[in-house]
Amino acid sequence: MPQYLISVWHDDEYADNDWSDPDIQRLGQQVGALNEEMESTGVWVFGAGLQPQSTATVVRSTAGDVSMTDGPYAETKEQMGGFWVIEVPDLDSALEVSAKCAAACEGAVELRPMQTE
Repeated sequence: MPQYLISVWHDDEYADNDWSDPDIQRLGQQVGALNEEMESTGVWVFGAGLQPQSTATVVRSTAGDVSMTDGPYAETKEQMGGFWVIEVPDLDSALEVSAKCAAACEGAVELRPMQTE
């Protein structure tokens, strides 16, 4: 069965993951319920939230030299905040799951098929 990556995108306003914020708590409950649904239906492969982009390190390799710099790869208002890897029969099924993900996160998600061989 094909696997897909669903990337969750959001603005910097949610970057700190302040779990005392009622909006963050509500989103966490919605995503948790969706995770349980995906696990029970067998489409769940893996998923995780990410720390804020301020915690990122960019690692580059050029002609055998490796450099590391603090901060995100791209300066942007929207950032990847988490992801799911799902396994479903086809693109239509993946789109259905992605719609639920967008609703649970109350924002945009990006769906991309995984490369095969």
